Amino acid sequence: MPVGDGRQERLSYGTKASQALDPTSPEAQAELARRHKAAVTTVVGLLIATILLSIVAFVSRPYLVEKPPNLPLDWATRIVVLFLGLGAIAWRRNRFSAMRLQDIAGLTGVAGLIKTLERTTIQLSLLAVAIAVIGFVVTVIQGNELYTYWSCAIAVVVLIYSYPTKSSWLKTVYYFTDPRTEPATE
Repeated sequence: MPVGDGRQERLSYGTKASQALDPTSPEAQAELARRHKAAVTTVVGLLIATILLSIVAFVSRPYLVEKPPNLPLDWATRIVVLFLGLGAIAWRRNRFSAMRLQDIAGLTGVAGLIKTLERTTIQLSLLAVAIAVIGFVVTVIQGNELYTYWSCAIAVVVLIYSYPTKSSWLKTVYYFTDPRTEPATE
Protein backbone atom coordinates (compact mmCIF):
# COMPACT_ATOMS: atom_id res chain seq x y z
CA MET A 1 0.00 0.00 0.00
CA PRO A 2 1.59 3.33 -1.05
CA VAL A 3 2.31 5.90 1.59
CA GLY A 4 1.03 9.42 0.94
CA ASP A 5 -1.76 11.84 1.57
CA GLY A 6 -4.20 10.00 -0.70
CA ARG A 7 -4.63 12.97 -3.03
CA GLN A 8 -3.46 11.11 -6.13
CA GLU A 9 -5.74 8.16 -5.38
CA ARG A 10 -8.73 10.47 -4.99
CA LEU A 11 -7.96 12.32 -8.20
CA SER A 12 -7.52 9.16 -10.23
CA TYR A 13 -10.65 7.67 -8.70
CA GLY A 14 -12.63 10.80 -9.62
CA THR A 15 -11.37 10.65 -13.19
CA LYS A 16 -12.34 6.99 -13.52
CA ALA A 17 -15.76 7.72 -12.03
CA SER A 18 -16.43 10.51 -14.47
CA GLN A 19 -15.42 8.30 -17.40
CA ALA A 20 -17.31 5.26 -16.14
CA LEU A 21 -20.74 6.84 -15.93
CA ASP A 22 -22.06 8.65 -18.97
CA PRO A 23 -24.82 11.17 -18.13
CA THR A 24 -27.07 9.58 -20.76
CA SER A 25 -26.53 6.04 -19.50
CA PRO A 26 -29.46 4.20 -17.88
CA GLU A 27 -27.50 3.94 -14.61
CA ALA A 28 -26.97 7.70 -14.45
CA GLN A 29 -30.59 8.40 -15.35
CA ALA A 30 -31.77 5.95 -12.69
CA GLU A 31 -29.50 7.57 -10.09
CA LEU A 32 -30.76 11.02 -11.06
CA ALA A 33 -34.40 9.90 -10.89
CA ARG A 34 -33.90 8.22 -7.51
CA ARG A 35 -32.10 11.15 -5.89
CA HIS A 36 -34.45 13.70 -7.44
CA LYS A 37 -37.46 11.84 -6.10
CA ALA A 38 -35.89 11.71 -2.64
CA ALA A 39 -35.18 15.45 -2.73
CA VAL A 40 -38.67 16.32 -3.98
CA THR A 41 -40.28 14.08 -1.36
CA THR A 42 -38.22 15.77 1.36
CA VAL A 43 -39.05 19.30 0.20
CA VAL A 44 -42.77 18.57 -0.20
CA GLY A 45 -42.91 16.77 3.15
CA LEU A 46 -41.24 19.67 4.92
CA LEU A 47 -43.52 22.13 3.12
CA ILE A 48 -46.54 20.23 4.43
CA ALA A 49 -45.01 20.14 7.91
CA THR A 50 -44.45 23.90 7.78
CA ILE A 51 -48.06 24.53 6.81
CA LEU A 52 -49.23 22.15 9.54
CA LEU A 53 -47.16 24.13 12.05
CA SER A 54 -49.13 27.25 11.10
CA ILE A 55 -52.38 25.34 11.48
CA VAL A 56 -51.28 24.13 14.93
CA ALA A 57 -50.55 27.74 15.92
CA PHE A 58 -53.99 28.81 14.66
CA VAL A 59 -55.80 26.00 16.47
CA SER A 60 -53.89 26.60 19.70
CA ARG A 61 -54.81 30.31 19.86
CA PRO A 62 -57.36 29.84 22.66
CA TYR A 63 -54.76 28.01 24.75
CA LEU A 64 -51.99 30.56 24.31
CA VAL A 65 -51.57 33.20 26.99
CA GLU A 66 -50.28 36.40 25.45
CA LYS A 67 -47.48 37.92 27.44
CA PRO A 68 -46.35 41.56 27.45
CA PRO A 69 -44.07 42.44 24.52
CA ASN A 70 -40.52 41.21 24.92
CA LEU A 71 -38.57 43.47 22.56
CA PRO A 72 -35.21 41.69 22.84
CA LEU A 73 -36.85 38.36 21.97
CA ASP A 74 -38.83 40.00 19.18
CA TRP A 75 -35.75 41.55 17.59
CA ALA A 76 -33.64 38.44 18.11
CA THR A 77 -36.30 36.36 16.37
CA ARG A 78 -36.54 38.74 13.46
CA ILE A 79 -32.77 38.92 13.05
CA VAL A 80 -32.31 35.14 13.23
CA VAL A 81 -35.12 34.51 10.74
CA LEU A 82 -33.72 37.17 8.41
CA PHE A 83 -30.22 35.71 8.77
CA LEU A 84 -31.43 32.17 8.02
CA GLY A 85 -33.61 33.29 5.10
CA LEU A 86 -30.88 35.30 3.41
CA GLY A 87 -28.36 32.66 4.42
CA ALA A 88 -30.37 30.03 2.55
CA ILE A 89 -30.18 32.12 -0.60
CA ALA A 90 -26.44 32.67 -0.19
CA TRP A 91 -25.91 28.99 0.63
CA ARG A 92 -27.70 27.89 -2.54
CA ARG A 93 -25.81 30.34 -4.73
CA ASN A 94 -22.51 29.23 -3.20
CA ARG A 95 -23.19 25.48 -3.42
CA PHE A 96 -24.54 25.71 -6.97
CA SER A 97 -21.84 28.02 -8.31
CA ALA A 98 -20.54 27.01 -11.71
CA MET A 99 -16.91 26.63 -10.63
CA ARG A 100 -17.80 24.42 -7.70
CA LEU A 101 -20.10 22.17 -9.74
CA GLN A 102 -17.47 21.91 -12.47
CA ASP A 103 -14.87 20.80 -9.91
CA ILE A 104 -17.26 18.25 -8.41
CA ALA A 105 -18.11 16.87 -11.84
CA GLY A 106 -14.43 16.64 -12.70
CA LEU A 107 -13.46 14.89 -9.47
CA THR A 108 -16.44 12.65 -8.73
CA GLY A 109 -18.29 12.43 -12.03
CA VAL A 110 -22.01 12.23 -12.62
CA ALA A 111 -22.79 10.39 -9.38
CA GLY A 112 -21.01 13.00 -7.25
CA LEU A 113 -22.71 15.85 -9.06
CA ILE A 114 -26.16 14.34 -8.53
CA LYS A 115 -25.34 13.66 -4.88
CA THR A 116 -24.31 17.30 -4.43
CA LEU A 117 -27.56 18.53 -5.97
CA GLU A 118 -29.56 16.33 -3.61
CA ARG A 119 -27.61 17.23 -0.47
CA THR A 120 -27.76 20.96 -1.10
CA THR A 121 -31.50 20.82 -1.72
CA ILE A 122 -32.07 18.95 1.54
CA GLN A 123 -29.82 21.37 3.45
CA LEU A 124 -31.85 24.32 2.17
CA SER A 125 -35.06 22.60 3.17
CA LEU A 126 -33.74 22.05 6.68
CA LEU A 127 -32.84 25.74 6.93
CA ALA A 128 -36.42 26.57 5.99
CA VAL A 129 -37.79 24.24 8.65
CA ALA A 130 -35.48 25.83 11.22
CA ILE A 131 -37.06 29.19 10.38
CA ALA A 132 -40.54 27.79 10.91
CA VAL A 133 -39.65 26.06 14.17
CA ILE A 134 -38.05 29.21 15.57
CA GLY A 135 -41.26 31.12 14.89
CA PHE A 136 -43.36 28.41 16.51
CA VAL A 137 -41.15 28.30 19.62
CA VAL A 138 -41.44 32.07 20.03
CA THR A 139 -45.21 31.75 19.56
CA VAL A 140 -45.34 29.29 22.45
CA ILE A 141 -43.10 31.53 24.58
CA GLN A 142 -44.90 34.81 23.82
CA GLY A 143 -48.42 33.56 23.17
CA ASN A 144 -48.61 35.47 19.87
CA GLU A 145 -49.31 33.25 16.87
CA LEU A 146 -48.15 35.90 14.41
CA TYR A 147 -44.55 34.78 14.92
CA THR A 148 -45.45 31.38 13.50
CA TYR A 149 -47.39 32.86 10.60
CA TRP A 150 -44.67 35.16 9.29
CA SER A 151 -41.80 32.75 9.96
CA CYS A 152 -43.72 29.96 8.21
CA ALA A 153 -44.40 32.30 5.28
CA ILE A 154 -40.67 32.95 4.98
CA ALA A 155 -39.98 29.21 5.32
CA VAL A 156 -42.44 28.46 2.51
CA VAL A 157 -40.67 30.97 0.28
CA VAL A 158 -37.31 29.30 1.02
CA LEU A 159 -38.81 25.85 0.36
CA ILE A 160 -40.25 26.98 -2.96
CA TYR A 161 -36.90 28.59 -3.83
CA SER A 162 -35.11 25.32 -3.09
CA TYR A 163 -37.63 23.09 -4.89
CA PRO A 164 -35.69 20.88 -7.30
CA THR A 165 -36.96 20.68 -10.86
CA LYS A 166 -35.84 17.62 -12.76
CA SER A 167 -35.20 19.63 -15.92
CA SER A 168 -32.74 21.91 -14.11
CA TRP A 169 -30.94 18.91 -12.63
CA LEU A 170 -30.72 17.29 -16.08
CA LYS A 171 -29.39 20.49 -17.63
CA THR A 172 -26.81 20.79 -14.86
CA VAL A 173 -25.66 17.19 -15.21
CA TYR A 174 -25.44 17.41 -19.00
CA TYR A 175 -23.67 20.76 -18.93
CA PHE A 176 -21.02 19.88 -16.37
CA THR A 177 -20.31 16.37 -17.63
CA ASP A 178 -20.20 17.15 -21.35
CA PRO A 179 -16.57 16.90 -22.50
CA ARG A 180 -17.16 19.66 -25.06
CA THR A 181 -17.72 22.26 -22.33
CA GLU A 182 -14.25 21.79 -20.82
CA PRO A 183 -11.82 24.66 -21.31
CA ALA A 184 -9.41 24.30 -24.21
CA THR A 185 -5.80 23.52 -23.31
CA GLU A 186 -2.99 25.33 -25.07
